[in-house]
Amino acid sequence: MWTKLFLNHPRAVEESYGEHAIFAGRFAAQLFIAAVCALIHALIPGVFEKTASKIVARLYAQTAGRGV
Repeated sequence: MWTKLFLNHPRAVEESYGEHAIFAGRFAAQLFIAAVCALIHALIPGVFEKTASKIVARLYAQTAGRGV
């Protein structure tokens, strides 16, 4: 059970638990920044016009094909 919850996925993407935790934490932080930029853009359309989209595209490029 513990192996399934904590180790199987990191191993599938060829990372240790710690490496995966750092990667996922940074990923989450970037998503949070994108969300804040998108919210500000929703309120003030002239700012952060492409910021959230660029962040999401960069994150997708980093994760596409991982663990395949």
